[in-house]
Amino acid sequence: MTTAAYPPGGTFLDTLKRSFVDVPIDSEQNVSTTEFLEAAESLTTLFDVLGSVAFTPVKSDMLGNVKKIRDRQLAAPGESGTLQSLVKAELATKKHVATEGLVWLVRGLDFTALALTQNLSTPTEELSASFRAAYGGTLKPHHSFMVKPIFSAAMSACPYRKDFYVKLGEDEGKVAEGLKKWLEALLKEIAILKTFLASKEAKW
Repeated sequence: MTTAAYPPGGTFLDTLKRSFVDVPIDSEQNVSTTEFLEAAESLTTLFDVLGSVAFTPVKSDMLGNVKKIRDRQLAAPGESGTLQSLVKAELATKKHVATEGLVWLVRGLDFTALALTQNLSTPTEELSASFRAAYGGTLKPHHSFMVKPIFSAAMSACPYRKDFYVKLGEDEGKVAEGLKKWLEALLKEIAILKTFLASKEAKW
């Protein structure tokens, strides 16, 4: 029996240090760096709830990319208030470590968000099917043949749907409602960042 991942009467989302719902976005669609990185770090605790060591590489990959971006933020705090300004300032120095980290972080978040969104909207679908479908459209095209089996193993190791949602909270309706808001905010931020990363400004 796995221990519950939530406080009494609450849901898993109550345990997060930062939610994507609380990430500031300015009128020009710039995403605040500190809060976004905290929210991304918080999301990786979801892989612990999925409960399989097969997800360890997925989690460490995301945290590694968060670190690349944070290292750049610490090195040039004045230019790193938003992810967009951080990327532009880094690329101006002819380096792209953090920028590449952001590209991969966004892909990883996109993979996770799409899998959970699909799973929530398809009550009969198992998590492994949702994760596999999301993987095909997000990370898989960019992964080498060495990495693909690692992710494939993680998806085969997904817990059953009924076992997973119970770990997120007692009240299923409350869990679903909270996840929906969290995922909507995350998908909005992903869309903004994907558009930016596909622009000339973010190319190296």
